[in-house]
Amino acid sequence: MRLLKKVVAVGLASAMVFSMAGCGSSSKATTAASEAATTAAETKKEETKSAETTAAAVKEAVGGDLADKKVGISIYKFDDNFMTLYRTELQRYLTEDLGFKKDNVVIQDGKGDQAEQTNQIQNFITQKYDVLILNLVQASSAPEITNMCKEAGIPVVYINREPDPEEEQRWKDEKINATYVGCDARQSGTYQGEEILETSNKGDINGDGVVNYIMIQGDPENVDAQYRTEFSVKALTDKGVKVKELLKQRGDWDQAKAQQIAQDALTQYGDQIEVIFCNNDAMALGALQAIEAAGRTVNKDIYLVGVDALTEAVQNVIDDKQTGTVFNDHFSQAQTASDMAVKFLKGDSVENVNMVDYIKVTKANAQDTLDKLKK
Repeated sequence: MRLLKKVVAVGLASAMVFSMAGCGSSSKATTAASEAATTAAETKKEETKSAETTAAAVKEAVGGDLADKKVGISIYKFDDNFMTLYRTELQRYLTEDLGFKKDNVVIQDGKGDQAEQTNQIQNFITQKYDVLILNLVQASSAPEITNMCKEAGIPVVYINREPDPEEEQRWKDEKINATYVGCDARQSGTYQGEEILETSNKGDINGDGVVNYIMIQGDPENVDAQYRTEFSVKALTDKGVKVKELLKQRGDWDQAKAQQIAQDALTQYGDQIEVIFCNNDAMALGALQAIEAAGRTVNKDIYLVGVDALTEAVQNVIDDKQTGTVFNDHFSQAQTASDMAVKFLKGDSVENVNMVDYIKVTKANAQDTLDKLKK
């Protein structure tokens, strides 16, 4: 990871050089631009060389004994928008960048059924897979699954749905080969609240001194849903903003369910609703359908925020159809999860928790985010 950070640092240095070149004038500007171009070209060569060195080092690390190792992956359900992006990057990175054979990277659909997923994991164990990467249907199943993997001597990387802190501490205390890779959902909730605070009226559209909101949750048993729900509102109250919750209802991360929830809420509460918080972008897309059907206009008479930075949601931020979102960086998460799997296979020590930062997405940086997503 240190090598990857070095590549990023070089890229940032390159960007700074171009920025400095644009600040000069007349002949000085020409000279500066020429020097900057030369420096940028040299930096680009260094960046390319560094990236190639990193890829070669990783492939060498995975080569030989590890190239034929079998990676079993179970995703809680394939039709989840965000996890579709995540698993696609997992497969790409494991095979293209790390050099695992495609036939040895098996990804299965948990179909939103923990019993189904547990059977898949048992089959991975029976078939002697070397490492597992698991996006659990129910994070509360982690102790049982971890014990199964421990008894079989198979390391496990949990992703996206975080087990509780006590379970994570157990891995550390008992030296179990298990880790979690994800983002701190408290950060994503806080960013949602900040996006409301950054509007011209801090979410108080009708000017009565209180922000009236509805909250569309994912799965209330999921720690991400819990933290996003709590900290989005906390960001407002911590700044002295008074709030009133009109409705909180679970939408199970589902667009259609969220659309129905928002539709019913808009019918019941009408113009009282000033903000709709959604624990993810799929539900924000559903809420937008209900908002538009009710004749309301985002960023004019109602605010809407989500999490994940789905391509459609980011485009909606650009088009003033969504107030903001939070980039749940599936690229970095998938790559970190894969790197942790490799560390286990090499016998290296692995921290019990590995966090990746969220990125707040507003109109100011939405286009840059979209460009990254479309690469």
